Amino acid sequence: MTLVRHLDDIPPDVLAVLRRGTVIPAHLLALDASRRLDSRRQRALTRYYVDAGAGGIAVGVHATQFAIRDAGLYQPVLKLAAHTVREWTRHPIVLVAGLAGGTAQARREAEIARELGYHAGMLSLGAMRGAAEDELVTHCLAVSRVMPLVGFYLQPAVGGIELGAGFWRRFAEIENVVAVKVAPFNRYRTLDVVKGVVAARAEDRVTLYTGNDDHIVGDLVTPFVAQSGGESVTVRIKGGLLGHWSVWTRSAVELLVTLHAAVARGALAPEVLALDAKVTDANSAFFDVANGFRGCIAGCHEVLRRQGLFEGRWCLDPDEDLSPGQADEIARVMAAYPEFDDTPFVRANLERWLA
Repeated sequence: MTLVRHLDDIPPDVLAVLRRGTVIPAHLLALDASRRLDSRRQRALTRYYVDAGAGGIAVGVHATQFAIRDAGLYQPVLKLAAHTVREWTRHPIVLVAGLAGGTAQARREAEIARELGYHAGMLSLGAMRGAAEDELVTHCLAVSRVMPLVGFYLQPAVGGIELGAGFWRRFAEIENVVAVKVAPFNRYRTLDVVKGVVAARAEDRVTLYTGNDDHIVGDLVTPFVAQSGGESVTVRIKGGLLGHWSVWTRSAVELLVTLHAAVARGALAPEVLALDAKVTDANSAFFDVANGFRGCIAGCHEVLRRQGLFEGRWCLDPDEDLSPGQADEIARVMAAYPEFDDTPFVRANLERWLA
């Protein structure tokens, strides 16, 4: 196992997957009724992602619950996922570790992830709220010296901070940045990332991934044009690193294949464009948009519970659960969009994944 300190250390086949664009689910956390890690079902979930065709997994991120750090689960959960991937498949899988906290904590987490064989760390800046841009860039640079980074523009509604094009230019100039997850749930701020990466002339090194669960299809089919030195540069968001893709992952893989093919043809049929509203509607139920995203993690857990992958929808916080009416919304979208529901695939393989 190669320890990745610089993006040049990432195995070429893994880096090729990342740059081509792939499905990277934000890995959920399987707990038992006592809110302890359910290793058997956690392992089964990783196997599901791999067999569904995902090209990567992101562990220790928002969907895995930031509270795993307080519960002493950060290292065990990352280790279990990496080990499961390596024993289950020989296909190249991009391993992304969530990094959080101040500089000292984020560097420690990066060291843990690197030692476990992760290829990159996705750096959350939520703990740096109130810091000046210079301090944010210094923080990112310090963590990048441990392992390659994936930038993370997390929406403010769930703990992110506003970051302008100037920040993203300086971030993209860090040589050990390999990608950015664009997830502000805001079109203007999404454009800020594009403009920053292009201004840094890093569009060939820094691959863009959508985390905008409210506009997944739109992000993946849009040619983004930004100016640099009087030149128009077109870039595309290549894949998704998404909480939404932590469920119905098999259909997410099929969706990305469809969208990549449509982009390659240079023609977007109306039925392809119509997918955007359908996927967004499904996400509104899973992510509990009606209640300010309070039930977003529990909503994804509930989908897996209904499929049999999870025993329950328990979160580390006993007060974190579905919002009133959310279960009915989940049932509605499951009935409305059977073409996205991969329950038959799950049930055909569940016994093998749980073995």
